[in-house]
Amino acid sequence: MHLNSQQIQQKALELWQLWKDRTPTPKERLTIPVQEMPNRNPLERRTSMEEVALGYSSEQAQLEANRCLNCKNAPCVEGCPVHIDIPGFLVKAARGDFRGALGVIQESSLLPAICGRVCPQEIQCQAPCTVAKSLKDPSKAVSIGRVERFVADWAREKTSDTQVPVCAPPTGKKIAIVGSGPASVSAAADLRRLGHAVTIFEAFHKPGGVLIYGIPEFRLPKAIVDQEMTNLKNMGVEIQTNFLVGRTRKLKDFLEKDGFDAVFVGTGAGLPKFMHIEGENLVGVFSANEYLTRCNLMKAYDHDRSATPIYRSRKVAVLGGGNVAMDAARSAQRLGAEEVSIVYRRSEAEMPARREEVEHAKEEGVHLLTLCNAQKILGDEKGRVRAIETLNYQLGEPDASGRRSSVPIPGSEALLEVDTVIVAIGNDSNPLLRQTTPELAVNKNGNFIVDAEGRTSLERVWAGGDIVLGAATVILAMGQGRTAAAAIHRFLSAS
Repeated sequence: MHLNSQQIQQKALELWQLWKDRTPTPKERLTIPVQEMPNRNPLERRTSMEEVALGYSSEQAQLEANRCLNCKNAPCVEGCPVHIDIPGFLVKAARGDFRGALGVIQESSLLPAICGRVCPQEIQCQAPCTVAKSLKDPSKAVSIGRVERFVADWAREKTSDTQVPVCAPPTGKKIAIVGSGPASVSAAADLRRLGHAVTIFEAFHKPGGVLIYGIPEFRLPKAIVDQEMTNLKNMGVEIQTNFLVGRTRKLKDFLEKDGFDAVFVGTGAGLPKFMHIEGENLVGVFSANEYLTRCNLMKAYDHDRSATPIYRSRKVAVLGGGNVAMDAARSAQRLGAEEVSIVYRRSEAEMPARREEVEHAKEEGVHLLTLCNAQKILGDEKGRVRAIETLNYQLGEPDASGRRSSVPIPGSEALLEVDTVIVAIGNDSNPLLRQTTPELAVNKNGNFIVDAEGRTSLERVWAGGDIVLGAATVILAMGQGRTAAAAIHRFLSAS
């Protein structure tokens, strides 16, 4: 039986009455059910940009935190790219000490409200959870991300409880950070806490990187990202927007002319990939990157207050099966499309998107056309998209990624009537920095080559996040930002 949000909250409140006055034993902890996340009704949310997931109640957060066994080896910490003391913050959350829980998280992460929403905890910190192993069910892992989100939201709503991390006395050292996405924010926060002067240079008119332009409002409200940027500024980090490094200023100029002692590059992977099939130049074909940037950063969905143009679509095909494909499909639906289909050449089980995102898309009426791919885009006499020619596939042996390969079925061509195609098959790194800084070593995909500490081939320059990893996750980028920040601090301390 699927419960609505009120029923979920009431059920949690009744269960909490049993535990609120005593601490459950380890055996009792295993009997506490996983707390379901309350969500908005699918029929209502499919036309709204309001956030889908409503978040835990305080009773749910405490119940879920009480499921943690506080094991000594803490495998969840090893699964976290930024190594948050997860048992430490869950213990405090279980007692209702949400301020203390946030303090534990902030020792390692400045973005708990964001990570609690968009990080794939199910394949990272929650994957090795001892509770799930004890119950022999991966879905029974402690919902670490959901508790993290609650703690961060609780503190944000109680503004008097917002705590700016304490920074060490000034060291006299200056660091330039290129880009303002997750890797850059983590590096900036750590370096500022250590007493260094930090300046972020952002190409767009708003800081936040992929958190602002890539992830839709209904998954990550932009007010939350704005608050995290404000926290950075309150720590003393300077942020310069409309500053395109490589054009406004060369990367080496920071070191040779502007007096910076080190540079961290966290520019992400913002150059969209295309399929290179016939018809990709037709009117009505977009990269997911452009489509989402118009919708998220430039708020094209807000017709009354935004002058940003957006293509009016009736039938949309989104090519791809990752989180970006889900975001693009669900955004298109909210922008008024009557029919939205995700076209993916493997089965649903092989989709790299988070299961939660796939389920939300299906609940909202997005069609999944799996074991199918576009091989041609067809246009009308005006050069506008009118259909895609698809080809069916079957699954073969696993490929290098571990997923089963897709094998085309000859003679299975079909036409799908659409007026819009959104290509969501990934991004490459923007070539501007490597073109204007030839000393930087890059791999065949254009990603920066770095050592284990994030050091590039250019002296006093470090890098991390998608510019190194390719398109990855927010938390992996943050982990690289923290690693590089520690290395930069060691370098500056020794010089």
